[in-house]
Amino acid sequence: MSSHDHVLNEITRQVQSEPDQDRAMAAAVATLKRRMPDYSWVGIYLLDGNELVLGPFEGTPSPHTRIPLGRGICGAAASEKATIIVDDVNADPRYLACSVETKSEIAVPIMAGADVLGEIDIDSDRHAAFGAADKTLLEAVAALLAARMSVRSR
Repeated sequence: MSSHDHVLNEITRQVQSEPDQDRAMAAAVATLKRRMPDYSWVGIYLLDGNELVLGPFEGTPSPHTRIPLGRGICGAAASEKATIIVDDVNADPRYLACSVETKSEIAVPIMAGADVLGEIDIDSDRHAAFGAADKTLLEAVAALLAARMSVRSR
């Protein structure tokens, strides 16, 4: 079993055992930050109208607490309803600078069917820090969170 599998098992237990959506999201964020050494900033943005609004996060406070859909890597991932991995943020014109240390980013939409509920956003201080295993892990975490979020909204 890979380290990514162990992290997913831990997050699955946490998300399913937390009493509410907010604590489930915070637990997932904290575990990803603690267990994944290359994840220097981990946060969840929630969709509010046509903006992503920063929810729980671990790392240096971000100046980007509200991001319009279509803006930045986060806004692009939500608009495209697809995971975006950027190996070098300085080479991507969509990148919204948060920290001079950030070198790469992954943004994973949290989806309920065809609807975007929010997204997981992770920065790394290492170039090309995110690969197929990270994408698989984070898309599984997004699905776990979506199940908790869509239960609440019913």
